[in-house]
Amino acid sequence: MLDAVVGTAILLVAALLYERLYYLRIKQYADWPQPKPSILWGHLKFLSEVQRRGDERRHFDYVLAETRASLGNPPVFLLDLRPFHAPMGVVCDHELAEQMTKSSKSHPYGLGKAPALFKLAPLLGKKSIITAQGTEWKSIRKRFSPGFSSSHLMTRLPEIMHRTWRFVENIEALARSGEEFLLHDLCANLTFDIIGAVAMGVDLRAQLAGQQSEIVSLFRQLTAAYRRDSSVASLWAGPGRYFRRRQIAHRLDRVLDAVVEQKFREMQAGGSSPSRSVLSISLEEADELTPELLSETRDQLKTFLFAGYETTSNLLQWAFYELSRTPHALQALRRELKDVFGPDAIPSTIRDLLSTQGSKYLPQLVYTGAVLKEVLRLYPATGSAGYPLPGTGFFLHPPQGAPLRLDGIVGYNFIYDIQRDESVYGPTKDDFIPERWLAEPEPHGNATANTPRASAIDIPPGAWRPFERGPRACIGQELAKLEARAILVCSLARYDFEKVGMGQPARDRNGNCMLDSKGQYRVESELFNVSQVTAVPVDGMKMRVKLADVDN
Repeated sequence: MLDAVVGTAILLVAALLYERLYYLRIKQYADWPQPKPSILWGHLKFLSEVQRRGDERRHFDYVLAETRASLGNPPVFLLDLRPFHAPMGVVCDHELAEQMTKSSKSHPYGLGKAPALFKLAPLLGKKSIITAQGTEWKSIRKRFSPGFSSSHLMTRLPEIMHRTWRFVENIEALARSGEEFLLHDLCANLTFDIIGAVAMGVDLRAQLAGQQSEIVSLFRQLTAAYRRDSSVASLWAGPGRYFRRRQIAHRLDRVLDAVVEQKFREMQAGGSSPSRSVLSISLEEADELTPELLSETRDQLKTFLFAGYETTSNLLQWAFYELSRTPHALQALRRELKDVFGPDAIPSTIRDLLSTQGSKYLPQLVYTGAVLKEVLRLYPATGSAGYPLPGTGFFLHPPQGAPLRLDGIVGYNFIYDIQRDESVYGPTKDDFIPERWLAEPEPHGNATANTPRASAIDIPPGAWRPFERGPRACIGQELAKLEARAILVCSLARYDFEKVGMGQPARDRNGNCMLDSKGQYRVESELFNVSQVTAVPVDGMKMRVKLADVDN
């Protein structure tokens, strides 16, 4: 009798559990486009299968793109990642992305931040401007914005060019030796030095072997602790990895606290601050360095250091790579250098002119700006996510079909796909074409004037969003664009880069690189990004460099 009762109870519980799972997996979001879900695993099993079809190291964006393609490329689709992650609405349309980021009466500072972002607390700090919400975010933004204004950054160009010259000297030595190197390391060290100077007024010495600041070493260890071997499997990182991140972060916090305290003492003592760093500007109104102010300031420094070195480094790596395999684009950029800086457009000349008259010369680098804009389109560092709380009644309004309720779902602006939308960029959506950003684009490579493609006047502003848009757009985007232009022109005025290993150019029997129909060198294998918080080149961008014959 007892066995029968127990058996009946088990069957009843199982039936109730199945009914609940069926609702959560099948019925709850049945109105969303999505892959066929598993009752037990939601979409985790499906994503794992997609991941295994290619190199499992590749960034999650590639998995999302293949998933969307399998669904017929809807403007938005749902992924059920429970219990490891909240359900995710993947937004692939620029008009829907605008709905996600614009200010509204119910969300004056944009949507709330996704819960998964708080896993980055060891790296960014608990009070980071990236994860702060509401009026707290507004206060932080107001306090630090003056240090990232375009007018202020122009005053920092001499320091930026000084750090860039260290990079040029390192490239010169590598060109003379002919040895292979990881461009990631050189670019990351350079951008570390620049953000250290601009944000803190500190020389991190990242480009000086054996003399690097402890801040550089700790940041490298911390970002390495976020590297993923498989983007799907990493949805459930183990406790050992979390502990290591917190351990490194605690050491980094102590070092940065000392920097903030030292700067505050100098300012209170009436010491001059000629560098006018973001840190010194943010402390000008402070009468007392309270524990709250100290921790908030330190967390913003962590955020600026990470975002300032990693994302700009990746932009530079992909820019050097694409130009190395696109000869007509490299030639166009070098013609611009001679037009702007004169026939003697060598690195030292460019350095001196930008250091003293940057506001005059940088706006003239139109084609260089188009190169960087196209690289940011093809290789955005990351997407963005918002989380409208359950019950807020937030809806997305697709171009066709009924509105989709988003509250309680993480909305992910899938910038990688938004910026490769064929309805916007045409059949060349996956091609590197800087000319598309010029007001009157010229034919590129082997293309003809009749080649269909979007130009700058045709592209909606919301279809290009690598720094995101709306009130919470990246605070440091002007710095990233300024330093990238300066670094690129100083380097390419004298040096030719050549990819080694993955992504290297294919050669004919005579050893010559072979052009494809798009005016780019064919490659032996495709280069791709992996995840290390942001998207980074899988091999560290292994390169060789040589002195360029810039007269031909």
